[in-house]
Amino acid sequence: MKRLLSGNEAVARGAWEGGVVLAAGYPGTPSTEILEEFARFPGVYAEWSPNEKVALDVAIGAAYAGRRALASMKHVGLNVAADSLFYAAMTGMEAGLVIISADGPARLCTARRMSRITAPLGESSPVRSTIRTCKSACEADS
Repeated sequence: MKRLLSGNEAVARGAWEGGVVLAAGYPGTPSTEILEEFARFPGVYAEWSPNEKVALDVAIGAAYAGRRALASMKHVGLNVAADSLFYAAMTGMEAGLVIISADGPARLCTARRMSRITAPLGESSPVRSTIRTCKSACEADS
């Protein structure tokens, strides 16, 4: 039987079918529906976190313990969770970890705020190059 799913529903279902048993997230459009949908599946644990860093810490903890986990947040929220992302990348895990960083409706103009955070990376960084491209597109739309 075929069923029509939204993108967020498909992400939640794919995570569940892929063996994810824990999901944590910080609510905010457009990623809110992912955790709401994931929580409906049997045998899973889902929780809202007070911020993006806590959501990623919870998911990393599950992955350290050998359980597949997911963290969801808006794209700018990954800046808040950057410390957790870096230590997880450096230490490794025992199970899979999915990080969903969902685009916001004002994604191009948000890049202006991101540039303050990524400035220490240097001008030649691919991240800085992407931000400059996004800034140009945003200014052209203004």
